This record gives sequence, structure tokens and C-alpha cells, in this order.
Amino acid sequence: MTEKQFLSNQRIIDCLNTDYGIEVAALTFIPLGADVNASVYKAQAHDNSTYFVKIKHSHHCDIGVMVQQMLHDSGIPQIIAPIKTKYGKSTHYIDDFTFIVYPFIQGLDGFNCALTNEQWVMLGKALRQIHEFQLPPFIKDKIRHETYSSKWCEAVRSIYTYIDTNPQVTDEIALNLLTLMQEHRETIQRLVDRAEQLGQQIQKKSLKFVLCHSDIHAGNVLIANDSSLYIVDWDQPIMAPKERDLMFIGGGVGNVWNDLHEEEFFYEGYGKTEINKDILAYYRYERIVEDIAEYNQQLLLTTDDTKNRAEMYKQFVDMFMSQGVIDITFKTDTHVMLKN
Repeated sequence: MTEKQFLSNQRIIDCLNTDYGIEVAALTFIPLGADVNASVYKAQAHDNSTYFVKIKHSHHCDIGVMVQQMLHDSGIPQIIAPIKTKYGKSTHYIDDFTFIVYPFIQGLDGFNCALTNEQWVMLGKALRQIHEFQLPPFIKDKIRHETYSSKWCEAVRSIYTYIDTNPQVTDEIALNLLTLMQEHRETIQRLVDRAEQLGQQIQKKSLKFVLCHSDIHAGNVLIANDSSLYIVDWDQPIMAPKERDLMFIGGGVGNVWNDLHEEEFFYEGYGKTEINKDILAYYRYERIVEDIAEYNQQLLLTTDDTKNRAEMYKQFVDMFMSQGVIDITFKTDTHVMLKN
């Protein structure tokens, strides 16, 4: 991934020094994450302490940071608390940018490091604590709530309208994508229609909403070198049915976390719970539809950053593999199951 240079290195260093009291010896860009509105850095201080610096091109990070701080303060060790400024704030603003600073934890994410049985149990326990955490009303009122929007279904349908009316594409990756979109048109239409149908059905029900991370795939679970585990990237917490998070366990996003053995250890930690498979299936359908829309947005409408686009194209192809995320989702589409 190419560097998203929002602010100069010197301005970032000056901010860390002035507002956080961190005397930076070296600042290194980290090619991490798919968020085009964020960039991350590793800051090495003169005292050899290291920091993870996230810069968002927005001022809409407060809710996620506050939730993260509350979860950490409640005693959940898998949540990393942000480092506060010299003024006691968990975020800092410069122009249109938001700084969030964390201690730097050396390790690998779940895409690059398989969780041990003990770590699956640990993840299950942590997620249960998150789902049972009671947010104060002033936060609960501000955090987004699930609406079962059909915007991603509409986005994918509009992509096919574009394909059918604008065939003039010369970029190799875009051409390959268009070919696959046509080859898998029937499958994609099934995904879109079923996501929309389930969303409409679920919307009519009165369901219990809990605090959810919303994007707890393997890339947002960090395994430290000392084997401790952390749930990271709290940009988009949501009040939703617990299946909003649980759909990732056994869901196969990124062609990992698709082993029944892993699920068993996760639910050993999470504890006995009834899972509505219609809701679980809805979220798996919805995630795939969203990814299809996002991949097309990036691969059809942009032609720069060839290396990153090639990786995104591979991820799109992988979704259709046997026993991949689409296969798993179709198999999920039955009724209610009881875990443990």
C-alpha cells in the first residue's frame, strides 16, 4: 500500500512532542489497513519506547475511542487504551485530522498468525464481556444503531447497471474484474437478493441490541509476541444483535476462521448462547455484498496503486473459492442453533 501522506512527518513529530510529551527519534509509516481516510505510523522515542500513531482525516473518532477507553477501564485486558495527551484527552485534533496514539505492541494479526486453542477461548471471553457491557446513556444515544440498510445491495445493482452500459474498460485488473462479475452474476444476484430479503424480515422483529465491535475479522485481532491477544480498530462500534460480531467466527472472511474446531474453543470462552441463524446469515450476506461493492469501487474506478489493487482483486477471487466465504454463507442460511 502506498503512503497516504496527510501531514508531513515533521508536523506529526512536532505534535507528538508538543501535545503528548513524546520526544520522537524516528517516525515510520506502516502500510496497514484498507481505510483510505487513515494512515498509521510507528514512533520510536529517544527513551526507546514505541508508539502506534493513527491519523484520521475526520473529526468523527470520539465515540469509538470513548468506547475503547470504557471497555479497558472496565477490566477487559484485550482492549488497548489510547494514550492521553498532556491535556488529558484521548484524541487530539490538528486542522481536519484526528490523532490517536497507543502503545506499540509487537505482534501479528489473525490473518498472519493462527490463534491457539487458548487464544480462541480468550477471544470468546472478551467478546462476551463486550456484548454484556452496559454503555452509559449519553454514549448509547450517540453510537450508531443497526438499521439493516439496503445501501450495499443497491450499490452492487448499480455496478451491474454500469457494466451493462459502460463497457469501455482498458485497465487489465478492471477487465478481469468485469469478467468475473459476469461469470458470477447469478451467484452475486442471489447474495444481494437474499441479503435484502433477510434484512427486511429482521427489521420487523424486536431484537436485543448489544455493543458490537462490528468488524472483528482476523485482521483486527492482534496476537502479541508474548501470546497475549488484543481486539483493535474500534472506529465503527455499533448497537446491534450479537450476531453482528459472531458472524465472523466461522465465517471465513479472508479464508481464515473457517474451522469448526476453532469455533468450539471460541464458544467455550463465550459461553452458552442461542444464535439466530437468519440474523447470522444476514450479516454474512451483507458483509459479502459490501465487499463486492467496495472492491468494484476501488478496482473499477481507480487505476493507481497497482500492487494494492492486485491484492484486492485476489481477495475478490478468493471469495468464490470452494469452502470460501460465499460457500459458508449459503450453508449458514438455515434457522436457529444453540452454542454450548
